[in-house]
Amino acid sequence: MAFSFEPMKAKLKTEPRTIVFTEGTDARIQEAASRLLKEGLLKVILVGSPDEVQAAAGKNGFDLTGATVIDPAHYEGMEEMVAKMVELRKGKMSEEECRAALSKSNYFGTMLVKMGKADCLLGGATYSTADTVRPALQLIKTKPGAHLVSSSFILTRDTGDEALRTICMGDCAINLSYEDSVDKEGNVTLSGAQKLAEAAVETAKTAQIFGMDPKVALLSFSTKGSGKGGTVALSAEATKLAQEMAPELAIDGEMQFDAAVSPTVGQLKFPGSKVAGYANTFIFPLIEAGNIGYKIAQRLGGYEAYGPILQGLNAPINDLSRGCNAEEVYKMSIITAALI
Repeated sequence: MAFSFEPMKAKLKTEPRTIVFTEGTDARIQEAASRLLKEGLLKVILVGSPDEVQAAAGKNGFDLTGATVIDPAHYEGMEEMVAKMVELRKGKMSEEECRAALSKSNYFGTMLVKMGKADCLLGGATYSTADTVRPALQLIKTKPGAHLVSSSFILTRDTGDEALRTICMGDCAINLSYEDSVDKEGNVTLSGAQKLAEAAVETAKTAQIFGMDPKVALLSFSTKGSGKGGTVALSAEATKLAQEMAPELAIDGEMQFDAAVSPTVGQLKFPGSKVAGYANTFIFPLIEAGNIGYKIAQRLGGYEAYGPILQGLNAPINDLSRGCNAEEVYKMSIITAALI
């Protein structure tokens, strides 16, 4: 069946969370915030000048009663925040550089999460993805056991194959490719296959949060060694590693998309696989494929797409498209808070 937001809403009403929006004067953010407050789903912090925030709300008729508005320029806890950021950056940024960064809402909002003033953050209505992710990487950092940040999209529709009403795709927004990480001596410290395997497992965990029973296909232009070159070896090795990392999950590959979703093709090309033909969670070996793939599903397949949902961080930090609307902000706010 198609994904429903109602269980998430019910959870948030009983487990209050605070979300910080880095673009407090943006009309789309304010419209979503007013709705979240009215429905009692989230506590809201808006970053910006109180006068400018209230003027923008009044102009558009948004009721922000109950929201907390914080201006970095007049924040009483700024000295403590600067000191904490200097500590976190461990010599990579001076006190002056940290103070300058915290004058910007993306860094300021991220530090509110780091210091426990908010539970999660949603930004990117006017910031680029890089400007939302960079502060998170520098300050929130990856959770224990994680080596990278990845992303996924949840896609849902009300028609078509019942088993594919809700699907998950990753990584479609963050990792351009999966290259080996090496030290100064040239030794591999983390292989590309390990990175892709980690992204696959994290994407499966995201799917579970949305009530899915993930059947994870690591995609390629090859099925079970039928092709050579490109990312075939990467996807094949990542499959083995992902299976070792999470033996409780149904993960298989490498396989072509038709083998992943068609039982006839899947079992012909990959006999005995628990995933081939029944996949609902798709892992792409390159961002080009992932980004193109989810947009094809969205625009031609009739799916609604929610994301990118960032994975691997110590706290929920999510990014909006600069072309988003208020409805998308509202739904991504619920998703972000539900990830806690």
